[in-house]
Amino acid sequence: MHGYEMIREITERSGNAWRPSPGSVYPLLQQLADEDLIAESGEGKGGKKLFTLTEEGEQEAEQHTENPPWEQAAAEAPAEDSPLQAAAAQLAGAAVQLFMVGSAEQKNRAVTILNSARKELYGILAEDAPADTEEEDED
Repeated sequence: MHGYEMIREITERSGNAWRPSPGSVYPLLQQLADEDLIAESGEGKGGKKLFTLTEEGEQEAEQHTENPPWEQAAAEAPAEDSPLQAAAAQLAGAAVQLFMVGSAEQKNRAVTILNSARKELYGILAEDAPADTEEEDED
């Protein structure tokens, strides 16, 4: 896989509870390569580096099959935030895809949509406090 495929895989396996950033994934891939746990295995679509486990990396991975980190992230995620978190992760995934393969005109349209969505989300935060919060304040 290449780095973005790994990000997508971790996100899916964790039920959208954990979406590592490219800024955390690529340095880690370099560290794993320095430790001879992974190796570059060529280039995929778009010239992206593909990585595979080395024999030593496979042995190391086999020692850590119980309670993988994506399952830990999913278990620790608050259930009430899950739909919002899933929607945000899906939006981010769509934006990344558009960034990678969209035309200039498509990217410009996406900027308008994302700016509008951001403003609407802040608008929600600016609304009056929910009823249950107001009751707590009165006590």
